[in-house]
Amino acid sequence: MATTSLRAVTHRLTTTPVQELPQITSFLATSLSDCSQLLSSPQGQKVGKNDSDDTVQLHKLKTRLASLLQDRTLEGRWTAVILVKATLEAGQWEVLRGFEPIFRSLIGILAKPDPVSTKKMCIITLTRIFHLTYQYPTLVREITTPSMPAFITSVLNLVSVKPSSEQVRKLKPNTPFLETALHALVALISKHPTIFRPFSAQIHSLLVAIIGSQSSTFFSTPELDLAEQLFVSLHNCAPKNTSGEEWKNAIRLTISSIHRTSDNVFRAVVEQWESVDATLRQAAKTPDYSQEVGDDGPDPLGLPGWRGVHSGVQRLIALLRLLPRFLSTPTAATVGVPIGYILDLTARLTSVTVPLESLDPSQSNVQFNLQIGREERDSLWAELPRIHVACINFFLNLVRALESGILPAAQNILEQSLWVFRAENFNRGIRTSTYDLMNALLPLMGPSMTKQNVSSLAKVIRSCCHELLPPGDLGPSADSSTDPKAKSKQQNQVIVNADSFLNPSLKQSRHAMSSSSFPGLLRAASELLPTILNFVPTEFLSPSTRAEIDRTSILVAEKNAMLASVLNPLPVTQGRGTGSSIMPFLVRSYSGEMEVEGLVRPRMPVLMSTPDLNGYANIDEEEEEEASGIVSPGPADNTGLINTSLPVALDNSQTSTNGATESLVSNKRSYAEEPITQTSGLSSASPKTTEDVQIKKARFEEEFPNIPKPSVEQTSLTRTEGPTISVQKTSVTTTPLPTQATTSNVPVTSASNTGVSKPVTPSSKETPSASQPGQGNAETADDSDEELPTLNMDPDTDDEDEEDDVTMEG
Repeated sequence: MATTSLRAVTHRLTTTPVQELPQITSFLATSLSDCSQLLSSPQGQKVGKNDSDDTVQLHKLKTRLASLLQDRTLEGRWTAVILVKATLEAGQWEVLRGFEPIFRSLIGILAKPDPVSTKKMCIITLTRIFHLTYQYPTLVREITTPSMPAFITSVLNLVSVKPSSEQVRKLKPNTPFLETALHALVALISKHPTIFRPFSAQIHSLLVAIIGSQSSTFFSTPELDLAEQLFVSLHNCAPKNTSGEEWKNAIRLTISSIHRTSDNVFRAVVEQWESVDATLRQAAKTPDYSQEVGDDGPDPLGLPGWRGVHSGVQRLIALLRLLPRFLSTPTAATVGVPIGYILDLTARLTSVTVPLESLDPSQSNVQFNLQIGREERDSLWAELPRIHVACINFFLNLVRALESGILPAAQNILEQSLWVFRAENFNRGIRTSTYDLMNALLPLMGPSMTKQNVSSLAKVIRSCCHELLPPGDLGPSADSSTDPKAKSKQQNQVIVNADSFLNPSLKQSRHAMSSSSFPGLLRAASELLPTILNFVPTEFLSPSTRAEIDRTSILVAEKNAMLASVLNPLPVTQGRGTGSSIMPFLVRSYSGEMEVEGLVRPRMPVLMSTPDLNGYANIDEEEEEEASGIVSPGPADNTGLINTSLPVALDNSQTSTNGATESLVSNKRSYAEEPITQTSGLSSASPKTTEDVQIKKARFEEEFPNIPKPSVEQTSLTRTEGPTISVQKTSVTTTPLPTQATTSNVPVTSASNTGVSKPVTPSSKETPSASQPGQGNAETADDSDEELPTLNMDPDTDDEDEEDDVTMEG
């Protein structure tokens, strides 16, 4: 089939006009992928007729693809690029080792005026070729090393312009190849760093223009992400054994660039922060307040200058986005993360918050710089939440990257984020980022938190509950104030919203629409509640806070929060009663969930400790006994202390009413070491023998009276209360009795010919019940000559042993 498909592909490529090839390119590429086994097989092992034909077809395919790459038409070159990639994916090494001319043709297409789609596919195809050759040193030496420098140069020329006398590049505006080019460079730089080393300066100049752009609208989010990854990966191009030092130097320069930008952005306030780094304190200089806020550049990282508060905030956000990339991008060597410098930076950024009274400096909690006008100050207050959102997101990336390694700095991160939340919780971005950070931080440090730390989370918890709760009564009466001045103002107000009176639910619907417009905020809040209940010590949560969490989870029917509340109940403490559980609400809302079913009705296997059955019951034997009407001892009774000697069918209703068991059992102190010469007409349905019974030497005092042997054809158990239970005829195995008298609780029958009476025990003082006439008289008379030893009516044990004896009294 593979041979047929390959022959069909070469035939279609040869006979179809070039202008019509793009219409069947997808079909031809799929057909080539079906020939992977044929294309990847070694060519030197083909000796048969069919194998020689396959070699001919493969040669035709390569020749046709090489001619299409040199074709004058755009359709031919586009088709060739697609089919070359499909052929390489199918054949890999067997195709790669003879494709050098095709590689040069692909690189040449990047310099031709082909469509954007053709050049993008050419970049993708060449990147895939270099990936496939990476695991073969011979192909790397023959293909990758000589071809990749030309490929890097061609890709950089597509997105930038390089003056002949300089080592820097200028980015082309609105280039459509930027994302594809960055993808290719990011994928190859870590595998071939020595080839990229001569181009590192050119790539760096290109990336700082992207990262330091004053407006994010110039570049898309994927382009910015790729530029940041490539910027961090440039440390791979450092000389041997210096990549770790290059990475450390890059992150230090990034921190210094953020500090330099903050010096200008925060000039409207007098900062109370002082750096722990002496170099930063010495480098600080007094800005020129007569000019517009800005930086002429370049900064320590090489980024260009900026002007205006908004541009400065954009630069801070871009650098705070770049900083986590140093932690998430793989490094070529072991590096040390400068946590101290990072926390020093974030302490500065979070210490400046929106003041409580921004209009009146005398009532504000922030000290203003009186040399700065009010317009710049107001612009800073409007931009501060964006800076703090980026800072908290950096904390989140830091926690996710270091995981448990962040524990020494976790308390500082928590405190800094709470500073911002208390001052700027009016901002949705602040609330969302804080909830996400707490959700990642509490599983690490929650179990070790103190009561004071848990109390500091009260405002975050209440705000989280408020996010999830449905809107309450938002009518006009809800906004009424008790202040008399406010009442007078309302009375003198002429303009009144009449729609609020005609449609009281207008505000509620508006609030619901605004809540649904921010699904990220609701998602973060709903994930935080279960985390608080699972990882924060519940004994440190105040009763009011815990009640609000439970109330919120019930009202919004949040399954995870209700499960966490049930599994982490409020502990009983001195002066506080037992807290109520919300399990009924959980069952009512999620009765069909497996977690709720396992919590409410746990299924646990029956633990059996029977040594004979090794913990497993024989189901077949139990079913046979139930079908024959015989009650056999259960696994719990088969312990060696009590042994059943007679198969007796019991009435369950009477047994439960009287509270006694009617099965006839032998004494746990039976003595069975004496030679046995006499048999008994009563058999046991239990598979156990007399050797399984615990034995003890008996005391002999008196002889048993002569008691006739009962009939086994049809016997009945006569009780002192209730009807007689008849037992069907069964096959009986006789058991020998000892020749001498023993003290035993083996039940004996009366000398009457009326059947089997109530068992007699040493403690029983009742006489056998009256016999029923007409049952087994003849057989009883025949066996009347046989004598049984008399019972010893005196106890054979001490008083404390008598309590352990099993009696058969009703």
